Amino acid sequence: MADVHIKGVTKNFGEHAAVNNLDLKIKDGEFVVLLGPTGAGKTTTLRLVAGLELPASGTIHIGRQAATLLEPAERGSAFVFPQY
Repeated sequence: MADVHIKGVTKNFGEHAAVNNLDLKIKDGEFVVLLGPTGAGKTTTLRLVAGLELPASGTIHIGRQAATLLEPAERGSAFVFPQY
């Protein structure tokens, strides 16, 4: 695993800001839970880290590597959907 650093990330869907100026640091080995009501941006945040969505602004670093524009396969991360 590696540190994940999200800085100033915003993701919009039309006029709706699903994630708005998010700053989050997760250190290697930490266990983090995203909690919130439906529509709060939890899944969108995970999709941004995994590379399944691109942010409108901000940066994502995984380890020491800028990952914002990397393809999902180049990030060394995984995303498991809660329903199949």
